[in-house]
Amino acid sequence: MARKKYPVGIQTFSEIIKGEYVYIDKTDLVWELAHYSKIIFLSRPRRFGKSLLTSTLESYFKGERELFEGLKIMDLEKEWESYPVIRLDLSTAKGQDSAEGLRESLMWMLPTAR
Repeated sequence: MARKKYPVGIQTFSEIIKGEYVYIDKTDLVWELAHYSKIIFLSRPRRFGKSLLTSTLESYFKGERELFEGLKIMDLEKEWESYPVIRLDLSTAKGQDSAEGLRESLMWMLPTAR
């Protein structure tokens, strides 16, 4: 039996699943968040799984069903729909000391019609 690798430094759900890394399945909680929560504020210390959780939610809302094969969420989700997802990484706006600076950083993050 081959041993799985630990996903040290990997914060992307799809990369962990496709790379066959160790993954602690909490997708049932992801399903509950998506179906029963209105507003979610993630305030946790560094290295506490915020990025992995948001990446998992992104894959779920994009309808990437194949990534969830064999996980708990497969018993819960019956209608795998796909939704447009905009993911903003606010760490790139770190250090902005004015509303205008923050606005400019946010505008650079948004996809534009080209």
